[in-house]
Amino acid sequence: MGKSDAVVWTALAIASIVDGARLSYGKIFKFAHNNMDDLDRVLARVRAEVTRGGILVVVDGVFSMEGDIIDLPHLVAVTERHGARVFVDDAHSVGVLGASGAGTAEHFGLADKVDITMATFSKSFASLGGFIAAESEVISYIKHKARALIFSASIPPSNAAAVLAALDIIESEPERRENLWKNARRMQREFHNLGFNIGRTQTPIVPIVVGEDLDAFCVLESALRQRRLYEPGDFAGGAAGQAMIRTSYTATHTDEQLDRVVEVIARVGREKGLIS
Repeated sequence: MGKSDAVVWTALAIASIVDGARLSYGKIFKFAHNNMDDLDRVLARVRAEVTRGGILVVVDGVFSMEGDIIDLPHLVAVTERHGARVFVDDAHSVGVLGASGAGTAEHFGLADKVDITMATFSKSFASLGGFIAAESEVISYIKHKARALIFSASIPPSNAAAVLAALDIIESEPERRENLWKNARRMQREFHNLGFNIGRTQTPIVPIVVGEDLDAFCVLESALRQRRLYEPGDFAGGAAGQAMIRTSYTATHTDEQLDRVVEVIARVGREKGLIS
């Protein structure tokens, strides 16, 4: 991208989107979290300021801490109205969303409306590296212009093989994805019924909104100490009073393991006054 181009991202975007936008040399704009009315307002402003270059709207498919899904149908409608392009980071979506696990665009039936899809191999594919899917002209441009790609080494053959094997499993064993969603819905229901604030999650990422940063640290530390519950989640500080602990679930979590998580988090929640 050049200095005459613009990058627009949503609030609460994953850190790699923020860093990538800052390194793009384009003008940077931000719209409110998953708020397409605000995106419409911001793009009108961008179009007035960026008269020669292009506009790229970059969003998470699934927000990494909150667990909600980008409102892609409305986003596509707004971007088309303003002549902007769409880039979706599917790091937390591939293997999870869509009839075949292909990600956010497939989930909404909008595969032909997303200009660039990117994802990592370090999550659903249990490896390292990542991919970008776009038209051939875009891929050629990235190959010859992206410094991070040009000056990086290829992933080892063993990691590439692991990715291909994981892809075969995603495509041929849909029961794993079904079990993932069963576990996700169960934990959303369990925490909601206990009285925890789990935000607007729609996915296997289930946050527990605690409030203040120090309180969130205390809850996480207590959960780690009780009943040998190791690494139950991540701490994230956000807007004032919105610090949260992220829990996330996989297809291989057993009912016994989920029972233990619910038991420990419920006990800690009562001790800390989060639930009655």
